[in-house]
Amino acid sequence: MATAQKNFTKIGIFYDGNFFLHVSNYYQYYHSRKSRISISGLHDFIRHRVAVEENTDVRYCHIVDAHYFRGRLRAQDAEQRDLLLKERLFDEVLMREGVTTHYLPLGPDGEKGIDVWLALEAYELSIYKQFDVLVLVACDGDFRPLLRKLNTLGTRVMLLAWDFEYTDRNNLQKLTRTAQVLLDEATYPVLMHQIIDDRSMRNDAQINSLFLYPKEEQGMFSGFGFGSSGNGHHHHSPPAPVAPTPPHIPNPDIRSEGVIQSLKEGGFGFITPDDNMDNVFFHFSEVKNRNFASLHVGDRVSFLLGRNDKGFCATQIMVMTPEQAPAQPFIPYEDSVEE
Repeated sequence: MATAQKNFTKIGIFYDGNFFLHVSNYYQYYHSRKSRISISGLHDFIRHRVAVEENTDVRYCHIVDAHYFRGRLRAQDAEQRDLLLKERLFDEVLMREGVTTHYLPLGPDGEKGIDVWLALEAYELSIYKQFDVLVLVACDGDFRPLLRKLNTLGTRVMLLAWDFEYTDRNNLQKLTRTAQVLLDEATYPVLMHQIIDDRSMRNDAQINSLFLYPKEEQGMFSGFGFGSSGNGHHHHSPPAPVAPTPPHIPNPDIRSEGVIQSLKEGGFGFITPDDNMDNVFFHFSEVKNRNFASLHVGDRVSFLLGRNDKGFCATQIMVMTPEQAPAQPFIPYEDSVEE
């Protein structure tokens, strides 16, 4: 009994939800896996990895707390974007896996304060629940003070890190890189992209269980970003990945709507469509009812989908008034993370 108590390892997991969604989208749409990450599979992987790092039996490694943090749209905005049901279904996935959710309302500038909330909760719970290992799923260097504070408590930190690069549907190069300062401060930095892409692990059941197989297992969660097998179990010998249904691409002859995501010097910018597409490029000459200098990030616009030599672009852009369509928050994500 004394040995069991000595070896028992309490694990707390903290998700930066926006980053995890970004990683899951990458594996579904751009990686050869063509599948989303399974939360139940990831938790099983974490328990086994902690057991290895702590030199103990996996039977003594238990996840006693898990928390997910993300900015969230207002219910009316989520319903207009056909996201309300998907968000509720994903909540059920998290609930089934014992993950506590923490949401803040999204404002016109996207997420504000969610990283601070995550850090405060992680630190406070580490004090009261005395985690042996805290697992952080994040990439932002702003979490460095959190890791330093956890080190003072004697809480070991396992950082699940992803670095990857891809070309999006607009033929633009995208880079996601975990801040080096986080890797330096973590007790157990785990480079997930290297483990997943290691050819010697290609047939490893635990690595394959990080992903949802077959497509039916993703079911109603496939459109939102995460999944669960529903009963807490996952296949250890999955079949070959099934290619997911690609995001909806609007009919080029029908006007689409979205919000201006960014404005760049030189007279161009990017629009985040409502139609589950990547951001689309636009040139100032295509804005028909307003000067480029008077545009603001977050303005709602309607446009026609066109093409240029680099991919999709927005044409015949009309800035919409509040009477035409109430402003909706946009969700920016910085792909490149500065160290």
